This record gives sequence, C-alpha cells and structure tokens, in this order.
Amino acid sequence: MKPAGRRAVRLLRLTALILGLPSMAAALFLLLWSRTAQPGIPTEVYGIPQYVSETDADGDGLDDQRDILASARSYLATGPRYGSRYYAGGYPDDGYGVCTDVVAFALKGAGYDLMDLVARDVQEHPEAYDSDCGDANIDFRRVRNLKVWFSRNAVSLPVSLEDPGIWQGGDIVIFRDHIGIVSDRRNKRGVPYVLHHYGRFQ
Repeated sequence: MKPAGRRAVRLLRLTALILGLPSMAAALFLLLWSRTAQPGIPTEVYGIPQYVSETDADGDGLDDQRDILASARSYLATGPRYGSRYYAGGYPDDGYGVCTDVVAFALKGAGYDLMDLVARDVQEHPEAYDSDCGDANIDFRRVRNLKVWFSRNAVSLPVSLEDPGIWQGGDIVIFRDHIGIVSDRRNKRGVPYVLHHYGRFQ
C-alpha cells in the first residue's frame, strides 16, 4: 500500500484508522497496551510481512515506520503521568502528557514535527478545522484536530477484522476521542495491540 497525501506525509505510511465508534464496547477488537509489559506475540510469528518505509526522515538508519514505533515506546517508557496542560513550547516537558503526545513524540523521534505540520495546515486551510484553532502550541494536541489533519494527509485503512495483517506496527489509530499507535505485537488471533496513554488507570 503506497502512502498518499501532501508534504512530509507523502513520505510516510502514517495510516489513520478513523473510527466513528458509537460506544467503547465497539472498540474491544483493539486490545489496549499496558505500560508495564509488552504482551502478545510478535507480528512475524503470523507470517505477516512487516511494512518497511522507503524513507528515513531523520537519517538514523531506521526506516520511518519502525522509527515511529520505537519512538512511541521510548516516550511511554518514561512513564508520563496523565494530565492535560498547556505548554508554551507545545511539547510537554514536565513528565505529564495525554494521548496525542504519544503520537507527537513518536513522529518527532522519526523526524517529523507534528506541531509544525498541523500549524501549517490550520493556517493554509482554516475552514477545515474548528473555529477556535490558531494556537500552534495546543492545536496538534487535540484529537479533533488530528482527525482532520490525518484525514487530509494519510491513508485510511479498513477497520474489519478479516485481515488484521493490514494494520502494522507504527500505524496510527484514531478513535472517537482518543488516539494511539498500533503495536507490532498481537494477540493469539493476530489482532494487534495499541500503544496509547489514557489516564492513570489504563
């Protein structure tokens, strides 16, 4: 599957599964990630080819897809406490964070500045976003804005369980009011786990 979209995203397989889920029960097909362990079975055990990006934006020798996944894990390994706060520099710097920060730091670690990407898109296409957008320090940390940005700049994957191999480690999944990154580890049915940050009792 080739990436679609504009600018830097054209280089990525930033895959957004945009789910308009009517209830949390409908989201049970995605098993949630625990920060204290790496449960599940590696993707390769199922014979599912791991997607490898053709780009390495930050030139660290790790392709973007794997870099996004590794950077998400690195961020979560710091044990961020859940807390919604405003930061003058955009990115949290005090050990707190929210679900969108998992995605922002994962992309940043791979060489993509989500704050800048969203800010430019809001400036160029304000009609696509909520009327209260316009503060680059917070716009990229709101799920509703990321839904718009990814819908404009990423490939959308089917949500059916018929072929869970479509979802790859490093892909981005968007729920109604939540966002995370698909893990490269799966349950016994081959359904991938999700790396995310959702409150202190996740």
